[in-house]
Amino acid sequence: QVHLVESGGGLVQAGGSLRLSCAASGRTFDTYGIGWFRQAPGKEREFVAAFGWSGGDTFYADSVKGRFTISGDNTKITVYLQMNSLKPEDTAAYYCAAKSRFWGTFSTPTTYDFWGQGTQVTVSS
Repeated sequence: QVHLVESGGGLVQAGGSLRLSCAASGRTFDTYGIGWFRQAPGKEREFVAAFGWSGGDTFYADSVKGRFTISGDNTKITVYLQMNSLKPEDTAAYYCAAKSRFWGTFSTPTTYDFWGQGTQVTVSS
């Protein structure tokens, strides 16, 4: 089992920044990395970014490239999502998840078995 806790969400004006944190505990050594997903009301959950434990590889959705930066420590405990130049369309509940399946890409939600409770990000125009 892997336990994940997100923090850092809040209300920010368009153009502002927030940093989300995902604290992982438990059998993190059995996972391949941490991904961030988001879900806005009435929309499907979508991939945002991911950090792979092996080599520190990073992956981003096209919609956030150049604005968001994901990073992690090498002790497999915390992963950060720095969000800059925020837009109203970034408003959503953000979830971090641990990728526990070796198959599939980091953007595939079904390869993640463990999810946090989510943190709300609201960007006002």
